[in-house]
Amino acid sequence: MEIKIVVGAGEYNNNPEWIHTQENELNLLDISIWKKRFDENTITAILAEQVWEHLTYEEGVQAAKICYKYLKTSGYIRCAVPDGFFPDETYQNVIKVGGPGPKDHPAASHKIVYNYKTLSDMFQNAGFEVKLLEYHDKEGNFHYNEWDGKQGVIFRSKHYDPRNKDGRLVFPSLIVDAIKI
Repeated sequence: MEIKIVVGAGEYNNNPEWIHTQENELNLLDISIWKKRFDENTITAILAEQVWEHLTYEEGVQAAKICYKYLKTSGYIRCAVPDGFFPDETYQNVIKVGGPGPKDHPAASHKIVYNYKTLSDMFQNAGFEVKLLEYHDKEGNFHYNEWDGKQGVIFRSKHYDPRNKDGRLVFPSLIVDAIKI
């Protein structure tokens, strides 16, 4: 049996066959909760959409190391975060550290804005091999590498977010697969 987990699932259920968890059920930084729920080297996949930006870089490395322990070899984290290189001023204002306004805004607890380099480095520091799926480079050019939604749907993506249609990206994510080697 494959164990596939969505961390910080929110109200979304884009991956109905997966185990959906909230922070209070499976905190990325609390290894004692992981120990109670899972055996090491047993999880096939972890999906984290719009989660890692709520951790500092150091917390992100710590969380990735915990996930690494529980993933099988060749298991992966599919991670999507706001893209720090997306060249849109309104978007960047919404995703910035601390968010754009009220404390109840989802971005109010953002602690970091990643770009493909910093997110890749963070996962590599935890021992993962990183495959870039969707991202913007420093010049603002969009890059896309085919990925299969059967391995974890990311709603805020080129194909799944209805705001991103007709070849125009309105709300993209930086998406990677971090693979346990």
